[in-house]
Amino acid sequence: MSSEPFARPTATAPAAAPSRPTLVIVGAGPRGIGVLERIAANAPELHGELALDVHLVDPYPPGGGRIWREAQSPLLLMNSHAEDVTMFTDETVAMEGPVRPGPTLHEWAGVDGRLFADRQRQGGYLRWVYEQTLAALPPGVRVHHHPCIAERVEGPREGRQRVWLQGRPEPLDADLVVLTLGHLDAELDDEQRALAAYAAEHGLVHLPPDFTADSDLSPLKPGEDVLVRGFGLAFVDLVVLLTEGRGGRYEPLDGEELRYVPSGREPVLYVGSRRGVPYHSKIGYDWSGDRPPLPRFFGPAEVDELLARPAGFDFRRDVWPLVAKELGFAHYHRLFTAHPERTAVAWPDFEEKYALADPVALPALVAAAVPDPADRLDLDAVDRPLDGVRYASSDALQDGLRAYVERDLTRRHDPAHSPDQAVFFALLSVYGQLVRLGDIGSWWHGFFSYLASGPPGPRLRQLLALSRAGVVRFLGADMTVTAADGVFRGGSASVPGAVVETRALVEARLPNPTVERTRDQLLRRLYAEGAAGTPEGLLAVDPGDGRVLDRSGTPYPRRFALGPHTDARGSGAFTRPRTGGPAFRQNDGAARAVLRFLRDLECRAAG
Repeated sequence: MSSEPFARPTATAPAAAPSRPTLVIVGAGPRGIGVLERIAANAPELHGELALDVHLVDPYPPGGGRIWREAQSPLLLMNSHAEDVTMFTDETVAMEGPVRPGPTLHEWAGVDGRLFADRQRQGGYLRWVYEQTLAALPPGVRVHHHPCIAERVEGPREGRQRVWLQGRPEPLDADLVVLTLGHLDAELDDEQRALAAYAAEHGLVHLPPDFTADSDLSPLKPGEDVLVRGFGLAFVDLVVLLTEGRGGRYEPLDGEELRYVPSGREPVLYVGSRRGVPYHSKIGYDWSGDRPPLPRFFGPAEVDELLARPAGFDFRRDVWPLVAKELGFAHYHRLFTAHPERTAVAWPDFEEKYALADPVALPALVAAAVPDPADRLDLDAVDRPLDGVRYASSDALQDGLRAYVERDLTRRHDPAHSPDQAVFFALLSVYGQLVRLGDIGSWWHGFFSYLASGPPGPRLRQLLALSRAGVVRFLGADMTVTAADGVFRGGSASVPGAVVETRALVEARLPNPTVERTRDQLLRRLYAEGAAGTPEGLLAVDPGDGRVLDRSGTPYPRRFALGPHTDARGSGAFTRPRTGGPAFRQNDGAARAVLRFLRDLECRAAG
């Protein structure tokens, strides 16, 4: 395919002249566009006469990229309120570059800020941000979009790079390359390969981890029993596409209760997971009063101390106690200041003792100050609500799980439980600090998503209706999947001895594209040729500017990477306004490094 110049009057040629500096950005989704926006913002200070050819390489349209493309089902919603989604910086972002404010999604779209907008609308917002970014670039910058896949990057450490594109006989020559690849697909792991082979041998259906919007769900037949492993956001999308997406609908009953009217084309979904419960509902009330003063127990000083340890650190042993204390501080600050009638001592007295207490002493301190156990923060119980809970039958489990979801919905929409929202703010604060520590393992990201990044409340009300209609059946916690006797079998610890047999299995979770197993050939080749990977399989980058590191820890001068495939990932898909935005800080650091490099390159050439 040929390149497509976008929006700048000077971009009339499909490729840059050899004498012009060239930047290749691989991935034109939100991260790639965010870096481009920061180049536009920083150019007047760092390179006032910037002349540059920028090549955006992405098979999907710039702005939304693959995940947020406008061409997807209108039934799929964002997982954040429209007022909590922005692509623009504000004064809370700790960065060197200038603030360039702009509208949030809800301001741009003219919708209620509490709306969970569909992803098509978010794709339109991102396309608009891209167009605004093009208009803000200096006149000497030309931008070209190549709607194809980048297959490899090669070139000497200190010299120009060559980016090879799928189906193109000649590479793009580049002074610098920025990899903003976004979410990637992965080769199957040993377990998934074995399940896929078993399914092929016995004529079963096996859908491995995937982005649900891209999955072919047609093999899941009407009325067929289907095992589903995973209870997070991929499961929510799966349910939407197999119910409303097949013609089902919801009717309102009393209050906010719904009744599901099936189309007859739905399969029956037996869902379980490690926790056995869905992610917590998004909070459905507005905050009032002062926020907890964060960070308090896990801030820059604590991160600096961890980074300075010669022997390194262990997350669960060294980091988690600090994080847990920070979350507890936010919870109790809100409880004592907004709901003092539910406490037994004054906040200053409790705060002083809380600050000095070690993890062993904390439970007794809290018990003496907070009479009702329901007002205390028990992070272990939050993380594993079904631990030790057993049901006598599958039907009893259905009743128990529906009651759990109903309690969660009630709590997350009642400001009497506003300490939950204080914990949410603390989670965001903690994430902003943790990004400095690099790869901290997968447990934290799962815990954060479960507690802070769950579905909108209406989705859980729909789940209850589907459960009552028998379209969704709960399996419980510590779900097991085996393949034998020509079927898949699913069970859990929640109903000992109960087993469900099906001829279809769906892994309702995203792929885990480590540098060794990603299907992205460019990233695999970088790793094979010496780029560093973290213990969890992420691409290792310099935390300051995003330069890719080799296995000696030395940065490649001309290669950058940002996003979920690296250890410089942010706290979610998008940044909430006025929350510091680690992704904005990372984008700004990379853009400024790019501009300084190009400025120095031109100075050396002129000399």
